Amino acid sequence: MATASLNASARSENGKGAARKIRMAGNIPAVIYGHGRQPMSLMINARETDRLLTRIATGATVIELNIDGAVSKTLIREVQRHPYKKQIMHIDFQELVVGETVNMYVPLAFVGVPDGVRNEGGILDQVMHQLHIAVDPANIPNHLDVDVSHLKVGKSLHVADLKLPAGIKVLDDAEGTVCVVGQSRASIEAATAESNIAEPELIRKVKPDDTK
Repeated sequence: MATASLNASARSENGKGAARKIRMAGNIPAVIYGHGRQPMSLMINARETDRLLTRIATGATVIELNIDGAVSKTLIREVQRHPYKKQIMHIDFQELVVGETVNMYVPLAFVGVPDGVRNEGGILDQVMHQLHIAVDPANIPNHLDVDVSHLKVGKSLHVADLKLPAGIKVLDDAEGTVCVVGQSRASIEAATAESNIAEPELIRKVKPDDTK
């Protein structure tokens, strides 16, 4: 499970005016919600949050949110940004509750060199880079391994082919393509060039009858 920590403070004032003051002070308005608790308005430091978001996979990292000394495990559900500035306007956090499944995206890690790449000059096309799953917060994986070592040129893996740990429910289409091994451009061009080689023209001797 990938984790990170972030400090937050509860706030009592809401509305556009209060949010504007929070941003002018170098903070970001936020909210935390989840089963069994009322939504709580928060503010978090803008600089600290910017640094955090540049080094994590937002939808796949558990954020240990320290709210005035009380720590809650959360997922970032939405990051609202200014239409044309880099400024973060608001962040939604969902509190994780053990025993209740949560929907999230987990990165895929491709393991091995495909047979078609190693022996046939093919290339691996990674169509999907993350998987949408439902999982108990206690079993959130850091990533999911995808073994591609057996794939030959022209072969592919689909979501239904993935071998996943117990307790994970896949929410993506089972027929979705995860990756495929195709021919490299060089091998395609070589095959095309070979097929376009002209057959040599047959030259025969002229028979006496051919001159009449």
